[in-house]
Amino acid sequence: MSEMDFKPSPGISMGVELELQILNSRDYNLARDAADLLAVVEKTPHPGAIKPEITESMIELNSSIHLSHESLLAELKQIRDALAQAAVQLNLRIAGGGSHPFHKWSERRIYPTERFKHLLEVYGYLAKQFTVFGQHIHIGCPDGDTAIYLTHMLSRYIPHFIALSASSPFQQGADTGFQSSRLNTVSAFPLSGTIPFVQNWNEFVTYFGKMRGFRVVESMKDFYWDIRPKPEYGTVEIRVLDTPLTVERAAQLAAYARTLAHYLLTQRPLPASADIYLVYRHNRFQACRYGFDATYVDAYTRQQVPLQQDMLQTLDTLGPHAAQIRTVAALGALRADIAARRSDAAWLREAHGKLGSLNDVARAQSEQWIGRTLA
Repeated sequence: MSEMDFKPSPGISMGVELELQILNSRDYNLARDAADLLAVVEKTPHPGAIKPEITESMIELNSSIHLSHESLLAELKQIRDALAQAAVQLNLRIAGGGSHPFHKWSERRIYPTERFKHLLEVYGYLAKQFTVFGQHIHIGCPDGDTAIYLTHMLSRYIPHFIALSASSPFQQGADTGFQSSRLNTVSAFPLSGTIPFVQNWNEFVTYFGKMRGFRVVESMKDFYWDIRPKPEYGTVEIRVLDTPLTVERAAQLAAYARTLAHYLLTQRPLPASADIYLVYRHNRFQACRYGFDATYVDAYTRQQVPLQQDMLQTLDTLGPHAAQIRTVAALGALRADIAARRSDAAWLREAHGKLGSLNDVARAQSEQWIGRTLA
């Protein structure tokens, strides 16, 4: 089986990756203790996987493959608790959120793997600035052609995922004015952006072969696209989400992605259109900057509407599919937050207003992640 053979995934399955912050318990700055934390975690039974990330102040949590929101949430809670308890043994804390409120990128150290050291050589200071924290959602597809269609169609909904997960209002000790500032960091990489508008898997394999022939990429990992097919997993991977402040929200977002995929793949409501990419960067920026208050350009109707309105209308459309795959409760929680314009970014700004210091905001983030105050 070659690298570009698409491995079939049955059942429109879902899985989640979460990049998390490792904090010290004194001033709640980022700590450089990923290696020590991983050593402790390895001795603790837990489902899923826990791995290093590009700098020593990050850690990545991976779920198993799931067909229900309930089972995904239960597993994420188990992994969260195991990781949090391991952190406490080292006097560390774990937090969600798309950015740390006040760390300085120049203080970061690259985690010593060959791949991460290579990324530092290639990208220079951008590799350290990549100490931002995202949620990736994998949706299983039966074949490569389906994955290409789903990648294009989900691109229409990328602003939804940005607004629903936005949790990076602060960078380097300043309020950025954005709901999600994290994606500005991702956009600096030359291979970020979107997949080309190919029609099927064979066209994509041809494109990949050309890019590898140019020696621009070696593998699919080299594309930092907002959404990309992952042939070795048999999935489409959505990569625009900030890491939420809680595993509950992370599971809800995965349920939303799976319900959208169920609708798109069972009904095929529209053909994929290159026009999605004509308005893509505008829609993406609006969602990053304004969240639920963004304006949204629908490439199919050519109408400009409030993003909040488009999200609520989409949830109406998804109702029967949510009932069929048992995501009604998860989508109901998202609907309530959309209607009330509640977001993690707003929560963080409110915490700063109440607590008065970004150190206390980071502490509050860590308490929010575990769901209780740790001794």
